[in-house]
Amino acid sequence: MKKAGILNRHLSGALAELGHGDGVLVCDAGMPIPDGPRVVDLAFRAGVPSFATVLDGLLAELVVEGATAAAEVQDANPGAAALLTGEFPQLELVSHERLKELSAGARLVVRTGEARPYANVLLRCGVFF
Repeated sequence: MKKAGILNRHLSGALAELGHGDGVLVCDAGMPIPDGPRVVDLAFRAGVPSFATVLDGLLAELVVEGATAAAEVQDANPGAAALLTGEFPQLELVSHERLKELSAGARLVVRTGEARPYANVLLRCGVFF
């Protein structure tokens, strides 16, 4: 049994299958999930687990070379905006509609229980060497 890191077997296994350039959408409970990508739904109750908690856990295990979020996060959810710009200084901002289009190409979607708007980010996996 694992003693550290991500313990959820479905999420841990999905992360192990990712490669360079693969997309991972980390999303709030209200984000429409497109058909196609593998989905690991962690949502339990409104706010549990939070977007910040899940993102923190994922960033501890993934190499990320880029991130894209909806520009609307800046006005609608300043806390998530600050988190994202703090983690990703080169954060690409697009419209929420464009983010939904881009998410269709993700390899993995991780749904959180976040109940604040626009707490979504599309991560692009990098390599550790």
